[in-house]
Amino acid sequence: MPGKGLTYSESGVDIEKEEKAVGSIVSSLVFKRTGIGAPYDLPGQFTGGVEFGDYVLSLCTDGVGSKILIADALRKWDTIGIDCMAMNVNDMLCIGAEPLAFVDYIAIEEPDPEKMEQIGRGLNKAAELANVSIIGGETATLPEIVNGLDLAGACLGVVKKDRIITGEKVRAGDAIIGLASSGLHSNGYTLARRAVEASGLGYTDPFPNLDRSIGKVMLEPTTIYVREIIPLLEEYDIHGMAHITGGGLKNIHRINPELGYEITDPLPVPMIFPFIQGLGGIEDYEMYRTFNMGMGFAIIAPEHEAEGITESLKTMAKIVGRVTEGKGVAFREMSF
Repeated sequence: MPGKGLTYSESGVDIEKEEKAVGSIVSSLVFKRTGIGAPYDLPGQFTGGVEFGDYVLSLCTDGVGSKILIADALRKWDTIGIDCMAMNVNDMLCIGAEPLAFVDYIAIEEPDPEKMEQIGRGLNKAAELANVSIIGGETATLPEIVNGLDLAGACLGVVKKDRIITGEKVRAGDAIIGLASSGLHSNGYTLARRAVEASGLGYTDPFPNLDRSIGKVMLEPTTIYVREIIPLLEEYDIHGMAHITGGGLKNIHRINPELGYEITDPLPVPMIFPFIQGLGGIEDYEMYRTFNMGMGFAIIAPEHEAEGITESLKTMAKIVGRVTEGKGVAFREMSF
């Protein structure tokens, strides 16, 4: 159970309220096209799908969030485009879809060529990492709405219907393979920033034992897993995948909610997490339900496939646990 330390909710983001608000929107979305372009049912998945003959087109959208405020503090915007791309393409990978094309949306308080040039460089690097084309976008100057800037995007991908990964094949005994994150990625920054700012530290202050500032460590871009995951889909029988974003370990449960997921041998936790936890006096439970804690992506596969998958991914992955007959995610004495 949560303790008395700093929480995500107290910092301004209540995950439960957010889920209810999203449910309110979804309940109003009742119209559905038929034929080509009709919705393809992907319950609980990280991306949406539409019918396209023998294929399903995958569509998803996401943004960078309040990580941008740290970019603003350092006047360093050349990595947030990678975060924007990663949050989309990593979601899309979860059904086995290959990302193809991307569009961005920038809402800005006032035109700023320096910001835009840096954002463009980041987006171009992200396109290379994800092997996608950026085919368009939109920039809106909204001084009465936006304070600073916001960056979001949408991605299009494709997967053959007979190759979609839905999580239905997941079975008790399957291995959970964790892929390492680069750090905070692009989630939980409202809590992370609150911890730093409440401590009296600044983003230009040095990070302990590193030749980098606190802000630059927090700006480490989100890992894009496309070039690692796509080749695995042709070679291995993968039963399910999860992008570990907001909600932390709870994201694994979305693969198949009818089963349990026990984490027994987690990946190493990057230094940024205990640093933030110590500054804010944050309980373990709150950390693991808010941040990725070193595991940015998870693959579920049969035991006999797991070793080959981890060898293919080299040092960025290892078996972290097993699927069980229960429900929920269990780690140490915590459950999610």
